[in-house]
Order: sequence, then structure tokens, then C-alpha cells
Amino acid sequence: MTRRPIEKTFLAGDIGGTKTNIGLFASGKKRPRLKAAHTYSSVDAKGLETILERFFREHASSPGSAAFGIAGPVINGRSRTTNLPWVVSETRIRKHFGWKNVRLLNDLAATALSIPFLGRSQITALNRARGKKRGNIGVVAPGTGLGEALLVFRDHHYVPLSSEGGHVDFAPKTEEEVSLWRYLHGQFGHVSVERVLSGQGLVYIYRWLKESGRYQEPESLKERMETADPAEAITESALGSDLPLCRQALDHFVSILGAVCGNLALTAMTTGGIYLGGGIPPKILPALEEGLFLEAFRNKGRFQEFLEKVPVRVILDSKAALLGAAISAEEMV
Repeated sequence: MTRRPIEKTFLAGDIGGTKTNIGLFASGKKRPRLKAAHTYSSVDAKGLETILERFFREHASSPGSAAFGIAGPVINGRSRTTNLPWVVSETRIRKHFGWKNVRLLNDLAATALSIPFLGRSQITALNRARGKKRGNIGVVAPGTGLGEALLVFRDHHYVPLSSEGGHVDFAPKTEEEVSLWRYLHGQFGHVSVERVLSGQGLVYIYRWLKESGRYQEPESLKERMETADPAEAITESALGSDLPLCRQALDHFVSILGAVCGNLALTAMTTGGIYLGGGIPPKILPALEEGLFLEAFRNKGRFQEFLEKVPVRVILDSKAALLGAAISAEEMV
């Protein structure tokens, strides 16, 4: 009797400020094949090792390699997470679990790695432009924070380049946005793009508009924001009931996001496209499709014509970063 070869597996993780996705994968024909996955609360765990131990209690396995996309800068195989009190180290994970091959990469670099492997049902287009083959690709991902990354074609394959572009200065482009900048500067000093383009950023925009005295806050919305996720309450009210205060907050958010994406497209000459990742874009897709986003994206003076030819896509798959980490882990098998 001929024995079937033992299937080699590898582990991947997407470590965010709110939740951590862990998946066990095996090689597939076109991309890594998911065998088991689980989502854990990041804030309730002491560190990544604690989460991995829970995963292996639920899914016994011996992966040949592991790669983790993490929300924060990765320097020499080590990361101090931006929105969690964790320090994650390749060396410590190797020693803790006895693994030989462990890799940490920025979570947006992991998302970028997944893009060439995403199917049509996993993305949606905001414009009709078609990307150039092997052109640079940019990723902007608002969620708990704001991440940015690039995908550059080198030596017959795409290479992800991580960044901390979410922490560059917020550059207001209208008098109203100057007022928003002043409001935030008075509270925080430095005003980063992430301070505006994140879940909490949407709440800050809402509070700025409310405190301007131009809009009334319904008591029902106030109560809901106190008992549930305030960013979700604002978004759902803006899209569902078209409440002026919430709608204006979301419109400002969308316009600023478009401008930031246009800036990245120019900075990196992303002829391959701009992709919106993170948890927020799929939730506000109707607002992104209305035109305000693309208007701000293209509004770059003499380079408007160039930006009209840059495709803009929204990543609908919430596990894209996990897939990218799996692709990285498979390279080490």
C-alpha cells in the first residue's frame, strides 16, 4: 500500500489592535488553503503567545513555519504594537514553541501581499481605470488605526514595503478642514492622518461638528453612542437615516480619505492601483461610491489626468491580511 505524503501545514496570523485572526494553512493550487481559523480578542490577551496556545488547544497541529502580520513597525524581527501593550519577537516565539521558521511583518505589508491572489468577489471597483501590469500598488487601510503600504514588482515577483504613513501630518485642504485641524491640535498637539482616518477619528470629526453648534444631536443617538461602538453608530445613522450631523461627519471622513489616497498614488506612482483595506471601507462602501471620494482623490491640479487612470479598489475580504501572512509563511516551508 502506498502511503500518502503527510500534508505540510503553516501558521499565519493577523494581529490587530482590536482582534487577532489565527489560521492554519496548507499549500493550494493557486494560493494557500485554509484548514482552520479562529478570531480572538486582542485586548483580552496578555500577548501573542497566549493566543497561540489557545489556538493549539483547539486545533492540534505542528506547523512547519509561521508568519504574523502585526499592526505596528517591525524592526529586526521585533515589534512594539501601536495600539496594544505588547512586544512581539520572532526569537521569543521560536523559543516558546520550538519553531525554526518564524517571521513578523507589518500588517499592511501582509495585506499588500494578498492583493495579487484576491478573486473578483473579494474586491470591488470605485472607478473604471485599469492598472498597469507590474505597476506599483498602494494600500491604505483605515480601521482601529490607519495603515499604509506599497507592493513593488522586483525580480519577477511583488515585494511588500511597509510604512508608518498613517502617522504623517494631516494636511487640511479646505477652510473647514483647517478648523478640524485646529480642534484636534488643541487636544493632541501633533495631528496625524490616523487621528482623523480611523474609527476613533470618525468620532473626533463628529464631536468637532457637534461642538460647532451647527448640528443637533438626537437623544437616541447620544444614548446609543454611550452603549455601543460610537463609530458604528455614526456610520449606520449616516447611511441609514441620513442624519445631518452623522452624514456630514462621514462625508468629511470620505473626502479626507480620498485626498490621502491620491497623495499616496502620486508619491509612489501607483499605476497598478490603490487598494482600500481595513475594517472601515467595506462598511462605508455606499458613501465611497457616491463620488466625493474620487473627487478628492483626483483633485491634484495638473496631475488630475494621471490620477484618473489609477484604478481604485476596495478589499471586501476581512481576512486579506491573514492570507498575506500565509503567503509569507508558505515561502519559508
